[in-house]
Amino acid sequence: MTPDSQTADPLGAGDDFVATFQIEDEPVRGRIARLGDGTLDPILKRHDYPRWAAHFLGEAITLAVLVSASLKFDGRVMVQAQGDGPVSLLVAEARSDGGMRGYLQLNREKWDRLDAINKGARPHVPQAIGQGVLAMMLAPDDANRSPYQSLVPLDGATLADCAQAWFTQSEQVPTRIRLAVGEISEPGGEKRWRAGGALIQQIAGDETRGDTEEAWNTARTLFDTVTDLELADPDLSSAQLLFRLFHESGVRLEPPKPLFDHCTCSEQKVLDTLRSIARDEVMELAGNKGEVAADCQFCGRVYRFPIKQALGEDEPGGA
Repeated sequence: MTPDSQTADPLGAGDDFVATFQIEDEPVRGRIARLGDGTLDPILKRHDYPRWAAHFLGEAITLAVLVSASLKFDGRVMVQAQGDGPVSLLVAEARSDGGMRGYLQLNREKWDRLDAINKGARPHVPQAIGQGVLAMMLAPDDANRSPYQSLVPLDGATLADCAQAWFTQSEQVPTRIRLAVGEISEPGGEKRWRAGGALIQQIAGDETRGDTEEAWNTARTLFDTVTDLELADPDLSSAQLLFRLFHESGVRLEPPKPLFDHCTCSEQKVLDTLRSIARDEVMELAGNKGEVAADCQFCGRVYRFPIKQALGEDEPGGA
């Protein structure tokens, strides 16, 4: 692979894609993702979180995207971190069709206190999310197939550290992960969010491959030299980055899958949820307003329903 190969890297220096790659003739495979104007930027601007909180969500979304590239079925990957810190809940979703979304729940008073203690410096995971767990769920769209979920303690300093622990425990596959989120300043003070992420995994040895440990150690050492700036650099294509890392062996980069910002919420899904809870709870939600309002925490869209519609009493056969 050459650094400017358009066949190996069809999107060139573009963003909003995820792709798999294989180090030539070595037992190491990987995935690389770039998120920008069509994905991460609108999601983070929609929520307007404090800077470092937004970085955590951007990393979680990038992680979900990297994992989703390995799905062998139509479905979604949900990354969720939950703890007792200022960021009590962090949720990111990436789907096999390329759609992605995310949000977090933030105690602003706790966050401001932490920011003051750190003097504006980036907090680590135990500070920001606290004692808790990182869970990843792989959920098929097929209702006849059960989702798979596994979780690990939030023991790492970074989300990437925690994700590596998840792969070690849940899949027993040696894995290295790097996640980076950056901001580009535009004239007039406008900022644009972007992110980059990559992971590599060791392919187990067999009679044909023999022992793969030495090759894995070499690839891991090279991979660990990648910087956050390289991962998120808008002027550095995925092909160029992989060439910098693994040019001695060569890399085969598969055609990328486009990504896009898209929430799967709908009026019917909200109605189904309201109609699944007790009548008294729906009436309490309505109060004296005569309607029930529900907002999607992912995209911020607000749904409003008259009480009878929320209860299903406006339909034929309704109570």
